[in-house]
Amino acid sequence: MSTTTLLVRKNQLSDTRLHTADAAPLADGQVRVAVNAFALTSNNITYAAFGDAMNYWQFFPTGEDGWGTIPVWGFATVAQSLHPGVAVGERLYGYFPMASEAILTPVRLDGSGFYDGAPHRGELHAVYNQYLRCTDDPFYTATTEDIQALLRPLFITSFLIDDFLADNDFFGASGGTMLLSSASSKTAYGTAFQLAQRPGIEVIGLTSPGNVAFCESLGCYSRVLTYEQLDQITADRACIYVDFAGNAKLRHAIHSRFANLKYSCSIGGTHVSDLGGAKDLPGPRATLFFAPAQIKKRSVDWGREGLGQRLVKAWQVFTSRVGQGPAPWLLVEQHKGETAVAAAYQQVLAGKGDPRTGHILAF
Repeated sequence: MSTTTLLVRKNQLSDTRLHTADAAPLADGQVRVAVNAFALTSNNITYAAFGDAMNYWQFFPTGEDGWGTIPVWGFATVAQSLHPGVAVGERLYGYFPMASEAILTPVRLDGSGFYDGAPHRGELHAVYNQYLRCTDDPFYTATTEDIQALLRPLFITSFLIDDFLADNDFFGASGGTMLLSSASSKTAYGTAFQLAQRPGIEVIGLTSPGNVAFCESLGCYSRVLTYEQLDQITADRACIYVDFAGNAKLRHAIHSRFANLKYSCSIGGTHVSDLGGAKDLPGPRATLFFAPAQIKKRSVDWGREGLGQRLVKAWQVFTSRVGQGPAPWLLVEQHKGETAVAAAYQQVLAGKGDPRTGHILAF
C-alpha cells in the first residue's frame, strides 16, 4: 500500500511535485483514512500564502525542508483502525492533506466525532483538528457532499465575518457601505449574502472586469464595480473594507480614497502575486480576521449548541439559494487522478477559472 501527496514549494507556490511513498504503519490508537474527495478553492490558496504566518503548513508536515502540504476540507473513510472507538468504514468530514490518505490519532471522542491528538497538532487551533462523523452531523446530507466540501468551511467564515462586524456595531459604519474585494470568490459572496440581509447596509462587490456579470447575477451585491471604478463610490461615506484579495496596491488605494474608512478587515490572499504588507497605510490599521477567535467568543456567548443551531439555519438558507434557478451559483467540476489533481491546483492558483465552477479533487 502506498500514499500519494501533492507537495508545494512554500516560497514558490506554483512549484509542485507528486510524492508517492509506502504507507506508514499505524501505532496503537491511530486510524488510517482514505481521503475520498476534497474541495480546492481560493481559500486553500490563502492557506498556502499565509502558511508560515498562520501555521497552516504545520498541520500536515512533510519532513522536507521548504516543501509543504496544503490543508483541504473534504470527506474520508476509515480504512484501518487501531482505535476501539473508531470503526473501519466510518465516513468523516474534516481537514485533510492534499493526499490519498491521512493518519489520525483520535482523542476526545463522542457521538459527533473526535479530535486529532497528534502531538504536532497540540498547539494548533481546535477548529481545524475536529473530525465529524457524517452519521451524526446536522450539516450532512449524502447527496450534497460536494457542496459541503466546497462551501461549508467558506460559509462558516462568511457567517463569522458578518457576525463579527455586527457584534462590533460595524465599527461605527452601521448604515454605511461594505466594500468586498475578490467579490466573485465563494467566501466573499457568502459574506455578501449574509450582509445583504441586514437593513440599511450597502454591499459593494469589487472584482475584475471579467467577473462583473457573474457577481451581478448573484443578486447579493448592491452594486458591482471593477477595481478601477473606486471613484464611483462617494469618498466620504462611512465604510468598511473586507479584503479577500490581499492586493497591496488596491488596499492602499482604498485606504487613501475613503477618509471615513472605519475598519479594514483582511481575510485572505486570492491575488497571490500582488500580496504585500499593510504598513504605513492611511486610516485604520488593516487587521487580519481569524475565524476561530469569533467561534470561541460565540461559543461562550451562545454555547456550542446555540452557535451550531445558528450556523445550520444560516447554511440551509444559503445553500438553498446556491442551487436555485436556471443559473445556479455553483457548478461542480470533478478532477480525478494524480495528474488531474496537480493540474486543478495550478488552475485555481492562477485564479483564471470560471467563478461559478467549484473544483472537487480525488487521487
